[in-house]
Parts: sequence; C-alpha cells; structure tokens
Amino acid sequence: MTTDSAQTPWTVQGLLDLFDAEPAGENVFTAATGPAGEDQRQVVEGTQVLAQMIVAAAKRFPEKSIRSAYAVFARAVLVSGGPVELEIDVVSEGRSTASAVITAKQNGKRCITATILADVPTEDVIRHHLPRPQVAGPADANVSEMPMAGRQLRLVDVVDVNSPDEVGPPELYAWLHYDPIPTRDDLAKALIAYFTGHLGISTTMRAHEGIGTSQAHLTVSTAPMTVSVSFHEPVRWDDWLLYSHESTQVGAGMSYVRGTVHTEQGELLASFTQDALIRPLRTSDTAIKEQSRL
Repeated sequence: MTTDSAQTPWTVQGLLDLFDAEPAGENVFTAATGPAGEDQRQVVEGTQVLAQMIVAAAKRFPEKSIRSAYAVFARAVLVSGGPVELEIDVVSEGRSTASAVITAKQNGKRCITATILADVPTEDVIRHHLPRPQVAGPADANVSEMPMAGRQLRLVDVVDVNSPDEVGPPELYAWLHYDPIPTRDDLAKALIAYFTGHLGISTTMRAHEGIGTSQAHLTVSTAPMTVSVSFHEPVRWDDWLLYSHESTQVGAGMSYVRGTVHTEQGELLASFTQDALIRPLRTSDTAIKEQSRL
C-alpha cells in the first residue's frame, strides 16, 4: 500500500488513484500513503488523507453529494507506516442530509478526524456568489515549479513563494491546472480539497520580512492543524482554478487563513479555511527524525 518514491514520481493520475479509497468492511475503507516527497520527508500531506476521507464518504453515501468537510490533523501519517484505515461513524442518514465522523488510523493510532456533511442538492430558492478576484490571469502569472507531472502552478505577483525576502500583503493568488481533470464528482472534490492546505502558511509569512517557508522544519516549526472546505454545487471545471488565500490573523503560535476556489470563468466552486502552527523549532528534541516531524 506504499510506494517507493525513488521509482514512482508524483503524477496527477497517481494522486487521483491514491484518493480512491477502497472498502474494507462495514463503514471501513483503506487507502495508500503514496511516495515520499522530493526532500524524502516521511509525513503524508494531511489534505491527501482528507481527500481520501471525502472519497470514502461519497462511497458510503452514494445517493448524496459531499457538501463540506472539517479535518483536524492531530498526529502525522507516515509514508512508511503502512496503509491508512478510514473508520466511518455515521451520525445521521436521512433523505436529504447525512453526516459522519471519519477517523484515519495508522497502525492502530488515531491520526486525523474529519466531520463530513452530505446532502441531496435541490433547485435554487435564491443564488449569489463571491466574484472571482480581479487579479492577473494564468498567462501573466509567475510559473512556480512543483514536483508533480500533470500539475501547473502559477502565482500572481510572487516569484518565490518560499523566500523570506519577498514581502507583501498577507494574501496569495495561485492558478492551478491539472491533467487529467477528474470527471467523478467525489474525485473532483478530493482534488480541490487537496491543495487547500498547501499555501496557507506561505500566505501568512509573506507579510513578515525575514521569515519564509524555506525555513520550515529547519529554523521554524510549521504544520497545518485544521482544514475546512465547503463545496458549492456544481463542482465542474475544464481549465484553470484560482485559489485565493487571505491570512486574517497570526499570533500565539498559530495562523488563520481563509480562501476561495474559482474557475477561470468566475464560478465559485469551494471555500476553505486553515489553522496552522508557526512556532520556533525545538532543536533540543531529537527523538523524532527531522524527516518525520510535523
């Protein structure tokens, strides 16, 4: 259920395959951890497990649509730690809505919990949505290299998102293009959720000179601790996605970021939030290897 990162590069199709959690009993699913990152860190992205939870919930409630998910990343899931077991505790299951608490376990230890809401979409009574921010389009944004075949990332007005020397307002606009773009609703939502945790900490640090995510796990300890995502029907796109991030507060060792996901044409697909840890690195604690720290 794990793969050798030296032999298996990250691809969008491989990521979608990882999301596709398989049933392993009544209200139980299993999912693979995938390869390690380029830096060989053994910590699995928390939003990867969240994406797997969304797919598992969609399979558990096949007549409904996943509307929202709120995850707490309490303990690291490790690449080399074996498969992830997803246990679904159904809270309610009615004709219109359903809810569940999903627990991700590895080697018997609880690592991540997520509260899921699903529903049966209805016709509009009223409708409005937040317009797409008027920022430079993908053609005029800066290419940012990310180690995944089939994924393109371009940043608006930011050259190196990790640099402590690039200072600006605590906001970040990222254009993403995927190939392939999933046609299954659950995989599309999983893919949207996956990127909601990636740039929140960089967004917060951007407003502070001399601090950047290039220092993460070296001189400063950082980790997403919660992610919430709400999906707005319908979740379909065929080109670029714009992830807008705004850090509204940072202090006492934690930051808060809120964001939206729009299509290039301006449709609002999802809204999300992130709580993240930003603290001095405990250099005296050597009990956990650097590659396995949160």
